This record gives sequence, structure tokens and C-alpha cells, in this order.
Amino acid sequence: MSAKDKHKEDLNYARENYDRGELLESKIDKDPVQQFSSWFAVAANSDVREANAMILASSNSKGQPSARVVLMRDFSNEGFVFYTNYNSRKGRDLIANPQAALLFFWDELERQIRIEGQVEKVSKEQSDTYFNNRPADSRAASISSNQSSTVDSRKELQENYKRVKESGDLSRPDHWGGFIVRPHRFEFWQGRPARLHDRIVYRLGEDGKWDIDRLAP
Repeated sequence: MSAKDKHKEDLNYARENYDRGELLESKIDKDPVQQFSSWFAVAANSDVREANAMILASSNSKGQPSARVVLMRDFSNEGFVFYTNYNSRKGRDLIANPQAALLFFWDELERQIRIEGQVEKVSKEQSDTYFNNRPADSRAASISSNQSSTVDSRKELQENYKRVKESGDLSRPDHWGGFIVRPHRFEFWQGRPARLHDRIVYRLGEDGKWDIDRLAP
């Protein structure tokens, strides 16, 4: 058997048994943000690396999807906040088609959370506050990098960064700031034995209340 065939065989038969927890209707919070907060607190105080890392999926005006990992910087009943260059691919996507999906996956806890919602920019004041509290190196990098654009070399990036840092002007540019995802759907997933995973979904009704259902795994 070739190494290539062996690799395929390993993928076909790779299995993990999930047995670290359960997710029961009798024990969940009726508010999905509170349920998220509870799970996030566990993840943040465990061995999970960067519990606030989330996959952000967007699509452009033609429906072409793309996904990447970003860092959640705040959450509340209002929504989930992250920051980026508005001229980046994700920034252009979200401005043209203001809908997004988020995914938190915490392998160590055998848990994931899926969130879908509408997207809008946060206020300039909120973006200013966050940007000005970042380390100087991070601000200089954000100002000097035209995110998602083509560059000739890494040297070009380093020269732009050096020029910005030496200028002393590290104020937030207009094309950089925050987005907030305002959820209308949450799904909480807990791995269980024999692939009979727990899936609890919250859907926001027209009355502003959350409907809760269990989904088949």
C-alpha cells in the first residue's frame, strides 16, 4: 500500500469518542447570550487557546463565500464585535452583503457554537476607543497594511510599517474599525458518544423572543 493510500485509509477510519459533557434542555439558559457567556467562561478558564478566536464566514454580493479566523473583542445582548480593515475582503463582503456566520470551536471541551446574524459597523467612537488602547506596534501595522491587497514583497510591508511608526501618527484611519454581528440564530453543540451529539438551536421570533429546539445530530 502506498503512503498516499495509507493516508486516505487513516482519514476514512479516524474516529474520536466524545464523552466530556452533555447539553440538556433542563439545564440550559433560556437566553442564548447567557448560555454563550456560561460556555465562554468555561473555555476562557480552561486549556483552550484563545477562546475568543472565531471563524467568520461572509459572502460577497454575488454569493461567493469566504471564511477566516478573527478574534471576538466584545459580546453582549447587542451582539458580537470584532475589528478589521473595512477595505479587506471580509470588510467589503460585509458592507455589500451585511450577513455573517460565526463559529466557535473548542476541541478541548468537545463544544462548538454557531451564530448567524445581521452585521453593521460599530460607532466611530467605539472604534477609536478600541484602536487607541491597542499596542503601538499593532496600530502601526494596521495603518501600514492595506489588508488583502497585493504586495510585491515582505520588504515592502516592513518599509511601510517602519515609515508609519517613525511618523508618530498612530491615529485610527477611517477605513479601520469594528463590526457587530446581531444574532438571530444560535446553535450549541456538545459532542456525545456514538455520534449522538447534543444540538440545541435558538431562533429569534418575530415577537423578539427566542424559540428553543433540539436538532438531530
